[in-house]
Formats: sequence, C-alpha cells, structure tokens
Amino acid sequence: MGVLDGRVALITGGARGQGRAHALALAAEGADIAAADAPAPMTGLTYPLGTEDDLRETAKLVEELGQRCLPLTVDVRDPAQVNQAVEQTVKDLGSLDIVVANAAVVTTGPLQEVSDQMWQQLVDTNLTGVFHTLRAALPVMRQQRFGRIVVTSSMGGRMGIPDLAAYNATKWGIIGLAKSAALEVAKEGVTINVICPTTTQTPMVQPNGEEDIPDDLVRRMMKGNPIPKPWLQPEDVSRGVVYLVTDPGVITGSVLEVGLGGSARIH
Repeated sequence: MGVLDGRVALITGGARGQGRAHALALAAEGADIAAADAPAPMTGLTYPLGTEDDLRETAKLVEELGQRCLPLTVDVRDPAQVNQAVEQTVKDLGSLDIVVANAAVVTTGPLQEVSDQMWQQLVDTNLTGVFHTLRAALPVMRQQRFGRIVVTSSMGGRMGIPDLAAYNATKWGIIGLAKSAALEVAKEGVTINVICPTTTQTPMVQPNGEEDIPDDLVRRMMKGNPIPKPWLQPEDVSRGVVYLVTDPGVITGSVLEVGLGGSARIH
C-alpha cells in the first residue's frame, strides 16, 4: 500500500531527468502517471530535448512498478496541447489529483547575447508553459475539491546568477505565479507549492555523460556549495516533490529549496 494509491499525477517534462524521477517516485507510492513531453524543436540549446522514445521508456519503468502510465506528446507552449493532455488524463486514468509542472529549458550566456528568439523561447516554455498547465488543471481540481500542484522553479529563482539572467527571470516569475494562484484556491482543497533545486545531474546539464563535465568545473561547483557536492541527483528533488504532494493540505504557497545549503546564503 502506498500513500498515493488511487491518485493520478500529470508530470510535464516527464520523459527523462527530474520528470522521470518524479514519475517513478510517485508511482512507487501508488499513483498512476501521465507523462507529458517531446516538444517541438527549439533553437540554441546545447542539449537534446526529451523525445517520444524517452517517454515510452518512462512509461515502461512506471509500468514495471505496477502502475499505469499514459505517455503524452505535449509542448507546453501550446495551450491546446496542454488542455488536451489534461482532458486525456482524466478520460484515460479517471481523475487528475496531482500536477508537477516541471517542463523547462535553459540557456547560458551574458544577457547582452540573449536573442529575442531565445528570450521568447525561455519565457514561453518556463513561465507561460506553467501558466498553461495550471490554468488547464485547476478547473478539474476545484470541481473535485482536491489537488496537489508542485511547480519546478530553481535556486536560480531565489538569487542572481551570472550568465543565467534570462533563465532566472522565468524561474522567479513562476514563484509569483504559484504563490498567487495558491491563494485563489486555498479554500477549495487545492495546494500549490514550488520546489527549487540547485544544479541537478540530468541530460539538461550533462548531455554526454560524466565525461562531458571538466574536473575543474566540478571542483568550482563543489566549492560554491556549503554541502560539498557538485550537484543533486534527480531523486533528491523527487523526495521533496513526494513530501509536497502527500501533505494533508496545510502547506500551500510555499517554496522548498533543495540547494545543497545554498539557502543559508539567502535572506
């Protein structure tokens, strides 16, 4: 018996990395999963996006845990696709109890080098994509008077970081979005919280495996973290997600920082 037996969770960006880890963690607690990913191509990224093959692998791993998994090809920049994903989840899996709005992209570099196209791509995916997801899911949750939503921000949404200004702007933005929406639905059994991981070892930051990260970069990352590790594992973030979605309904509008001690540097 799991604490999420009978629940259904929709996870955007669910094909791999943190999204896949969240899918497996929630499935291990008894939830059925709708994993949404495989967006249309984007420009200027230094890593490959999640694919339909990745989605199928996530579904296979969830099913090996004894839970149903619905793989959905969804680009969160498109509101019609997000709306359809919510409708399909309810139709095929029976309800929508949990949403993890996790889909995001990242680019690095000085702000003056960020093109209009890249700025729009970041905003459309990281900020507007969360807006689309929450807007589609909330009517279902309000009607059933139950819902648990977790939005993935970043420690970059809690502080300034050079060469990540555009990305961080989107991650700061979704915290304000989530906190405000949390107040709108707090009386209806729906909670909305935010999780802020520091750098996490996923294909987004390490597309070619461990050999892709120079030793001197790992040392610099460790030096900057109060807890002397270069990064999190996706499962470290998933434990925080499970904590927030299994809360009985007394935590909402909160920000959980999984930052290897970086929170100690923030007011």
